[in-house]
Amino acid sequence: MRSSPATSANPEYHSRIHPALTSFADECCATLARLIAYVGALALLGMVGRHLWDELPAAAAVEPAGKPGWSVASRSRPAFAVSALDPAEKSETYEILRHPEGGRKDIFHWGPLGEKPVAELELYRPGGEFLPSEAFSSEAISLETLEAEIAARMNPEGAREVEAAGVVDSKFGTVTLLRLTANPNPAKACLGFIKRLGDPALQISGWSCQGSGLPARRAAIGCMLNRLTLLASGNEPKLAELFARAELKRGSCTTAATSAVSADWVMGAENPRLRGPL
Repeated sequence: MRSSPATSANPEYHSRIHPALTSFADECCATLARLIAYVGALALLGMVGRHLWDELPAAAAVEPAGKPGWSVASRSRPAFAVSALDPAEKSETYEILRHPEGGRKDIFHWGPLGEKPVAELELYRPGGEFLPSEAFSSEAISLETLEAEIAARMNPEGAREVEAAGVVDSKFGTVTLLRLTANPNPAKACLGFIKRLGDPALQISGWSCQGSGLPARRAAIGCMLNRLTLLASGNEPKLAELFARAELKRGSCTTAATSAVSADWVMGAENPRLRGPL
C-alpha cells in the first residue's frame, strides 16, 4: 500500500506517461479530421457528378446542331413581334439563341402544330463573334455560306444549292429572294430571303412556303417583313431608330401582293431575263 503514494508522488512517472497519452490523443484527432475531410470530399464529388450527369441531356438538347457556341436563352425576353399571318390555321413559336460573345438570334416559326413549319423568320444581331467593322462583311461570313445555311433551314435533308428568285420590296428596303435549284416544280418552290443592314448591324433572313405560286410567296414574305415590329431595343438606340424609320415606309399586305404580281414577270428567276439596253 505504500508503493501507491510513492508512485503517484514520483515526478518521473508523470514525465514518462503524460506525453505518450497526449501524442496518442493528438494522433486520434488528426486521423478523425482527415477521415471527415476525406468523406466530405467524396460526398462533394458525388454531388457535383450527379448534377453534371443530370444537366448533360438538357445541354445536349438545347445546343443547336452544327452551330457550336449557340445556346437557347430561355430567360431572355422577346425583342420582336409579328402580327398573326394566318391565326386560323397557323401557330407561332418564338426562340432566342445567344452566343457566348454576345450575338443574339430571334427566330419565329409558323406552321400547324406537330408538323413541319411553313415559314421562318430569323433576326440576327452580331456581338463579339465579329468585330463591328466586319460584321456581315465578306471576310466575316460570305453570302454563299449564308445561302447554304438558309437552304439547310428550308430543306434539312435535301440539296444545299440555291439560285436567285428575284427581289421583293419591304419597309426595310429591297430584299433578295432565293430558291432551291433541285425543286422539280419551280413554280411551287419555297422561297428564302436575306436582308443585311450595316448600321445597326442586323441580318434578317428566313424562308416561306406560304402561297400557291411564286408571286403569292413573294407577297407573303413582303407582308411578313412589313408586319415585323420592335418590342424592346435594349441598349441599342440605333435599332429603335431603324424600326421607327421603317414604319414610315410600311405598306399594307394588299399593296405587297399587288406589287409582287405586277413585278413578277421582271423579277422572276423562272422567266427569261431582258438582254441589252432598254
